[in-house]
Amino acid sequence: MAGHLSFRTTAVIVIVYAGAMAYLEAAVVVYLQLALGLRVGAIFPLLSASEAGNLVAIEAGREAATLVMIATVGLLIGRTRLERLAWSAVIFGVWDIGYYAWLHVFSGWPPTLDTPDILFLLPVPWVGPIWSPVAVSAALVGVGLDAASAMRSGRRLEVARWHWAAGIGGGLLVVLSYTLDAGRLIDGGLPGPFLWPIFAVGMLVALGAALDALWSARRVAPSSTA
Repeated sequence: MAGHLSFRTTAVIVIVYAGAMAYLEAAVVVYLQLALGLRVGAIFPLLSASEAGNLVAIEAGREAATLVMIATVGLLIGRTRLERLAWSAVIFGVWDIGYYAWLHVFSGWPPTLDTPDILFLLPVPWVGPIWSPVAVSAALVGVGLDAASAMRSGRRLEVARWHWAAGIGGGLLVVLSYTLDAGRLIDGGLPGPFLWPIFAVGMLVALGAALDALWSARRVAPSSTA
């Protein structure tokens, strides 16, 4: 189907799909927290292992299922491995931003972008202020759309080894900024100050590599067979 749709039409469909995912997940989170007698956004301190029971495993499974859904659509739409990765990045970014937007519409939470949240649970809890995953997601959407557009127009996107190394290394720094407080959280403590300098360096390294690859693609004329 992707071969018969223009880039713009494909992008609209992908964004609508990711927005629908965000709506569904936000609605489920609100339902579950209210059904459990919790206030939406009442996250810290984390429940102990005895209190949480099977909820941690269920939540981890939900996170994994969401990633499978995102990757599946990327695989179906993209024509190459790199384009599939680009579309998956777009879906992830729109879904993540939309999730927080819908949560705020449904419950008023988060009250501000500085509000801390649990971002993932595996292998340890990831915690950061909401502006940080929103920034990551905005970068994923922008880079993903630009990369997919370049490849759909026939431009060759050359991703060198140093691009991959910088992207992965920067991403690991971002993850590190989220997980350095994991031990305290697991022990029932509250999150400390967010280590935004580590986050900022990771974002700059990864985004710089992505933009360099995209800039190189812009200087290549589209192939006549695209």
